[in-house]
Amino acid sequence: MADNEHKGLQRLLNAARFSWLGIKAAYRHEEAFRQEVLLLIVAIPLALYLGGGGLEKALLISSVLLILIVEILNSAIEAVVDRFGGEIHELSGRAKDMGSAAVSLAILNAAIIWAFIIIF
Repeated sequence: MADNEHKGLQRLLNAARFSWLGIKAAYRHEEAFRQEVLLLIVAIPLALYLGGGGLEKALLISSVLLILIVEILNSAIEAVVDRFGGEIHELSGRAKDMGSAAVSLAILNAAIIWAFIIIF
């Protein structure tokens, strides 16, 4: 392919297409991602209702979006480890545990934000 085929608008369109394919794959293959999408569907109207201003509403919604982002990254880590790690290896387990920890921290972050905005 010529270099100019991957520049400008076409590059952006390809990136958008690959991103959409990634979201579809996460939804199709990851139960946790589907649950978090449902959480987002509930959280958006709640955030719009409970948030005092634009910043609070943005924080509430973005904290839940962050959970989805981290879940996709965790799923990507797990897919790569599973693809290349047929045998049990300490580093494979560590990578998966760290990905899971990242999701847990994103959930804790969202819980703290929602608690502070709703309670205080």
